[in-house]
Amino acid sequence: MMDLNSESVKKVLSKYKFRDVAVEELQKVSRLHPDMKLISGTYTSSDSLQKDLLKLVGNIPVRYQGRSYNLPILLWLLDSFPFTPPVCFLRPTSSMVIREGKHVDSKGRIHLPGLHTWDHPKSSVNGLLAEMIAKFEEEAPLSTKSAAQGDDPNNLLTYVSNLSLHEGGNRLDQEVKVSVIGGGDLGIAAVLSIMAKGCVDKLVLIDMPETSTKGGTMDLEIFSLPKVEVSKDLSASAGSKVVVITANAWSDEQSYLSVVQTNVDMYRGIIPRLAQLSPKAMLLIASQPVDIMTHVAWRQSHLLPPQVIGVGCNLDSERLSHIINISLVANSTGKQAWVIGELSENKVALWGNMGPGTDQLQALTPVSNSTKPLMDRALEMLKGRGQRSWSVGLSIADIIHSIVTDKKKIHSVTTLAEPGRVVTAAE
Repeated sequence: MMDLNSESVKKVLSKYKFRDVAVEELQKVSRLHPDMKLISGTYTSSDSLQKDLLKLVGNIPVRYQGRSYNLPILLWLLDSFPFTPPVCFLRPTSSMVIREGKHVDSKGRIHLPGLHTWDHPKSSVNGLLAEMIAKFEEEAPLSTKSAAQGDDPNNLLTYVSNLSLHEGGNRLDQEVKVSVIGGGDLGIAAVLSIMAKGCVDKLVLIDMPETSTKGGTMDLEIFSLPKVEVSKDLSASAGSKVVVITANAWSDEQSYLSVVQTNVDMYRGIIPRLAQLSPKAMLLIASQPVDIMTHVAWRQSHLLPPQVIGVGCNLDSERLSHIINISLVANSTGKQAWVIGELSENKVALWGNMGPGTDQLQALTPVSNSTKPLMDRALEMLKGRGQRSWSVGLSIADIIHSIVTDKKKIHSVTTLAEPGRVVTAAE
């Protein structure tokens, strides 16, 4: 039985804000899971702060393909438990490796809908463990190291699941997965444009209820598309190669400053979670104002600067280059027209012959007196085109295609500006 009376446990438990309620919840866990152990330890948070807390350590029974296994887990109980959810991890043995997926990240942390919607007393540890068992019976969270290293596959839960994860010799965890966050017109346009490119194996569209960009996901559910999953749960984005943020959270009545603050607050609730679910992903920001929100996303995600970019002036650059090419000037000079800078009236048009292996800073040159009239005319033509959802969606798909196919194409995007450093979407 769980020991609630050891000196180390009593010492830490005395500092919990809701001690009596916590004890009652732990007693319920002990009755249903008597082999769970309660011990004290030092918990290190994501911001490197350390604190003495209690943790539940034990195994949960998981039945997979007709066989039963004991899956080792650990649940950290924060000092406001049970009114805040446990922080849950797998405890793989030396012969197991974590298989990152929908409910487990690369560090073994467990992410479940029940944790996201935790509301004690409706939510409980026993209910959470039941959900954990159900999810892991659907998708194994661990895989075995190579049998050539001397591992006994019969002792590993996921040796069996590992066999089923191969199709034609290719592992499913190598699939190209892209997630689009925001179910409004831009989100739908991005989904359709990306699928038209044919460069992804799976696309997830997540409709965020707290945003104002809603309305189209029901139609996608009715007229389902191959390889497209519609969800309201951020955990469905786990393991994405690219995560596109199209969500906005404002009304037409808001001022510019209040629009920015509303979107910053909305990002605070989704960006850290998305980065946690897909730590190796590229975040592509399309929320407005895109330059500011790209910087906000980088700060909140704690990802490397090249991993967080905005759609920037890619659409305007492609349009401008197309207009100039029609006039045959770009073809005769061997140069391409670019639009760079802030996505506003302050953007700038330049000539450039950038490509892989070139010095990007030296490749960009100002418009000369001889070509200025043509450039001015082209920019004037751009003003009437606007930034419609389907146009931006096509631009998003263009950037994603370069990322997932490693096309080495140069794009005009929003990124963190550092002295002496130019970043392209192809990095």
